[in-house]
Formats: sequence, structure tokens, C-alpha cells
Amino acid sequence: MGELFDLTGKSALITGSSKGIGKAIAHRLAEHGARVVISSRKADVCENVRDEINDAVGRDAAISIPANIASKEALQNLVDETNRAFGQIDILVCNAASNPYFGPMSGMSDDAFNKILQNNIVSNHWLISMVAPQMRARKDGAIIIVSSIGGLRGTNVLGAYAISKAADMQLARNLALEFGPDNVRVNTIAPGLIKTDFAKALWDNPDILKASTARSPLQRIGEPDEIAGMAVFLAGKAGAFTTGQTFVIDGGQTAV
Repeated sequence: MGELFDLTGKSALITGSSKGIGKAIAHRLAEHGARVVISSRKADVCENVRDEINDAVGRDAAISIPANIASKEALQNLVDETNRAFGQIDILVCNAASNPYFGPMSGMSDDAFNKILQNNIVSNHWLISMVAPQMRARKDGAIIIVSSIGGLRGTNVLGAYAISKAADMQLARNLALEFGPDNVRVNTIAPGLIKTDFAKALWDNPDILKASTARSPLQRIGEPDEIAGMAVFLAGKAGAFTTGQTFVIDGGQTAV
């Protein structure tokens, strides 16, 4: 393992890590030496992923702490329990997100709009605010927000979700300026179409999938593990001079 990507001794908290992109990131961070917290709403699912990772890396690298990101109290408990188990948090990955509505914004209810903004922006702000002080005090830390290329372009079916993901990019830029003097780096990863349950509405329909991949130079859908490598880069020494940036991983779709 190269020193640039060695995360031995580091501890990472990853929200939404019981499946999809979050799970892939947790696997790869653990594979590169980190201790990881698996977190999502359902305890049994988190425990299954915890055991899967520990079996894969051959050590007790993962623990599970369920949390609902919509609850500030649950997030504070998540941070407190992570600190109790690992002593500190070196890497924070804000991956959990919601998108309960697929369709034009004119048909979106207030409840759906508010839920998306709460879970995808406000909850990230809450969690970062809880974790950043210890990182700033140590003069070291990496914060990664999983955004989306939806935040870079217009859409007629993912309106509020795209708004929230654009806001996450701006959140990272703002906090990069604020935390930079304390050597705490904040970046976002913007995946394109990835084969996850979360994005099923965009790839389960053959016509939508064909239209989406036809516009991509690689002409295929991405896999969760193809996002995880960027998280390893940003979490380790390789990304030590990188902050305030959005890294697009979309098979070249936004290049068209």
C-alpha cells in the first residue's frame, strides 16, 4: 500500500453506508487501513455491513451506529458514540441523502421539497458542525460530501434534489475557506448515474437508461466502487493539498 493512500490509524464516519456508494466507500477506507463507522437508519442492515467489512479485511475495522439524519439528536449521538469508540473522527463522509419525489417541480409537495433540503443540506451542516471542531483543534481532518452532477445542470425530474446537491457544493466551498487555516479540507464528489437502489428510477427503466448512457462517452452506467477511490484519495495524504473542490465522476457525461 502506498503511503499516499495509507489510512492506518485514521477513523472515518460515513453516513448512508449500509448500501450503494456509502457502503463502497466504507469498504475501501477500511481496506486502506481506516476504522469505519457504518450508519443508516436500520440497525440490522448496518450490522450486516459491519460484519461483511470485518470479514473482508480480516480485522475489527468497522462498527455500526444507526442514525436518522433528519434528527439533530440522532446525529449528535452518532458523533458521540463514534468518539467513544474510536477516540476521534479523522474523516467524515456525508453520503446519506433523500429524494422522495421524481417528476417536475410543479407537481412537488411542500413536504417533499422540505424533506429533500433538510436531509441533503441542513443535516450535512449539522453533522459537519458537530465534527469539525475537533478536527480544527487537531489541525487535521478531511470532510467529504457526496453530491451529484445534478447540481451542475438543469433537470425536469430531479428539481429539488439537484438544488440540494448544488447547495452541497457551495457548502464545501464556504467551509473550505473557513476551515482551511486549521488544515481541515472540505470537498465534494459529484457522481453521475451510478447503479444504486437510490438511483433506481433513472436506470431501472430501459428507455431512460439508454437515453442517459447514450450521452456519455463511456456509454455505460457507473458502479458504486468507481466512486470509492476518490474518497480514499481525498481522505489521505494524496489529497492533502485539495480543498473546496467538486470532483465529477460521471463517465464523461458532463463533458458532452
